[in-house]
Amino acid sequence: MAEKEIGKVSSYFSHVSVAAIKLAGKLKVGDKVHIKGHTTDFEVDVGSIQIERKEVKQAKKGDHIGIKVAEKVRPNDTVFLVK
Repeated sequence: MAEKEIGKVSSYFSHVSVAAIKLAGKLKVGDKVHIKGHTTDFEVDVGSIQIERKEVKQAKKGDHIGIKVAEKVRPNDTVFLVK
């Protein structure tokens, strides 16, 4: 499967299992992302996207978003869109 880099993790909120991501590309609900770092490597389906605590269907380059993740992520982990 082809992957395209679409952002970097800026922080992780463990109490709600949410990754904050600074986007360098487009992302929409239903997409699959692959998050990869030194100790991170997993895929997750995007069930919802939030921008400043508001639900949105899609986000664009430059947006700072939050998505729910299954595992811990770390700042500077790379986020790829799985095609």
